[in-house]
Amino acid sequence: MRLKNTFYVIGGGGAFLVFAVPLLWALFRSVQPNDVIVAAPDGKTFFDLTWDNFRTLIEGPGNLVRAVGNSLVVALSTAVLTALLATLAGYGFARFRFRSGPVLFALVVVSMMIPFQAILTPLYLEMNVLRLTDSLLGLVLFYTTVNLPFGVFVMRNSFASVPVELEDSAHVDGCGTLRMLGSVLRPLITPGAATVALYAFLAAWTEFLGALTFLTKDELYTLPVALVNVQAGAYGEINFGSLVAGSVIAMIPCVVLYVGLQRFYVSGLASGAVKG
Repeated sequence: MRLKNTFYVIGGGGAFLVFAVPLLWALFRSVQPNDVIVAAPDGKTFFDLTWDNFRTLIEGPGNLVRAVGNSLVVALSTAVLTALLATLAGYGFARFRFRSGPVLFALVVVSMMIPFQAILTPLYLEMNVLRLTDSLLGLVLFYTTVNLPFGVFVMRNSFASVPVELEDSAHVDGCGTLRMLGSVLRPLITPGAATVALYAFLAAWTEFLGALTFLTKDELYTLPVALVNVQAGAYGEINFGSLVAGSVIAMIPCVVLYVGLQRFYVSGLASGAVKG
């Protein structure tokens, strides 16, 4: 037993190092001057730490603070809208029996295999006709559409893992569908909904190509697009210190959300893997 516990400790410590060391290294590099980052390792200057990289991002012309705000608005809105629509659609696929139900759900699953880059041109033309380009609302709708198939898949299987008898008892007690979803089923499907929301948030927070395609105004840029513009020098020399600092800023919400929702995320994926 003692040897078994030793193996567990070694394995857990190794996994921790694999995931933690790159994050800690990025954090350390973000407080180093750009000259130190691009230069050969030197023991004299390697530990010269400064907050100038973050100060440059906040006070510089790129207005990274506004880009962070845009990303937060888009990512949070996408997470909430995706979780809400996926919950309603998942409940419909899991509980209502209609002739085209299996075919429609199969189409939802198949759509998960199609990268949005393959249909980016028709998507842009459609959004341009609807006047949703250069709009954070249009970007939210775009991200929601892309992440919805995965959300429907997870929520449909989450509802399928809940006994039907529980809903029958609630109906006998006079509970309506919406009230039953909010009061009776909510605690049971929270892990699945949290998984969908977390997945949608991370996808919207880190996505670059869609934001670059649908946004052309500087004041609407999200964080990934704004980081591309973090450059200095007459010949386009990249300021790696500012880029690393911006990457750390982009990393913080992802780490905080994942750590905070980890228990829901793991149990949600497990429930989403149950065949209904």
